[in-house]
Amino acid sequence: MNTFGTKVCLSTFGESHGEAIGGVLDGFPAGVLIDLDFIRAEMARRKPGGKFATPRKENDEIRILSGVFDGVSTGAPIGFIIQNANQHSKDYESIKDLFRPSHADFTYLAKFGVRDYRGGGRASARETAVRVAGGAFCALLLREFGIDVKSGVFSVGKINFGADFYTMRKNLDFDFALNSEIFALNSTLQTKFLDEISRVKSIGDSVGASVITIASGVMTGLGEVLYAKADAKIAEAIMGINGVKAVEIGAGVRASEKYGSENNDLMSLVDENLVLTNAEISNPARNPNADLGDKFNENGRNLGGFNTNSNAKFSKFDRANMTKIRPNFKTNFAGGILGGITNGDEIIITSHFKPTPSIFAPQMTINRNNQECEMNLRGRHDPCIGVRGSVVATAMVRLVLADLLCLNASANLQNLKRVYENHKNSR
Repeated sequence: MNTFGTKVCLSTFGESHGEAIGGVLDGFPAGVLIDLDFIRAEMARRKPGGKFATPRKENDEIRILSGVFDGVSTGAPIGFIIQNANQHSKDYESIKDLFRPSHADFTYLAKFGVRDYRGGGRASARETAVRVAGGAFCALLLREFGIDVKSGVFSVGKINFGADFYTMRKNLDFDFALNSEIFALNSTLQTKFLDEISRVKSIGDSVGASVITIASGVMTGLGEVLYAKADAKIAEAIMGINGVKAVEIGAGVRASEKYGSENNDLMSLVDENLVLTNAEISNPARNPNADLGDKFNENGRNLGGFNTNSNAKFSKFDRANMTKIRPNFKTNFAGGILGGITNGDEIIITSHFKPTPSIFAPQMTINRNNQECEMNLRGRHDPCIGVRGSVVATAMVRLVLADLLCLNASANLQNLKRVYENHKNSR
């Protein structure tokens, strides 16, 4: 399938050495300000070229064809295209009849009976530029709700933090990763990461990596049970990235080593100080922290269900002390998702990328005539796909959250009433 999503859907097209790649983002709400500078900056983070990526030079300039007018989304499908400008198809002539080890060559031919051998064709990671563009559009939508998604490289090969889950989380530096040439999450480890990538590149080999993605500001309630759970959709999205072999949510595989008494995220109540106007004090329903449906009686009891704002989960307003009492999870081994539904905490995702299968050491394989032979690869390839893969991981999580956000708009009667109340008031 070439389409991802249920309500907000991204369809992609194009091959690595074709004329262009592109996409159609459908179901994207009207009225979102489209910041082209931001989209270009996201594309630049993923684009090829550089010491620690494939030498292939592509500008990755996105051209919007539809769905945006006067800098605002119109509600129509957003169509966009990215030209391919630096194909070296001749580099692949020598392997057109060979099956490259650990590539999709063998399986694509077995399934379709035809194979575009130039740079991997449709199976190439070149297509992920479209996903990054689609994710950048979705970031602009999520920004309206205070949701932020960011990623960075957590390990390269066997070089990692070597710490338990919470010690590791405290040492992640996403601000540093944003400016790191390999998106490293720790300044101390960056030098070791760079040395290892340079070393394997110099001998014609490659190395795997893991990436951590954090989504913050996500409200409680996103996720469609039972078969579109938030964690299941995220895992599906990440596993769809070229080279990803495993995905963890929260403590992930570490949870299988724990007792329930160790892994449970215990809950408590905390007070949040509020700054309210006199009008909001006299009419708590006008409290900006309750604008998603909280209605309180004179005792502060929530009458309208719980607020889906992540800062006001099951909240209770204490008018006398000007505080909002809300639940708090003391730990986050669940990674921000319970029962497939977001719980308002950070969503924590770890993605594991295999080593780039395109290496320059001689390898044994077979050809289309079922003959054993030696393969000597040419072309331009990333020595560590996890580096640019971290940008793609960010994009895919943005796409998932935008989709779940829009799906959640009709999850209950209160949500629907708010939508159509606005329509009634606008007539």
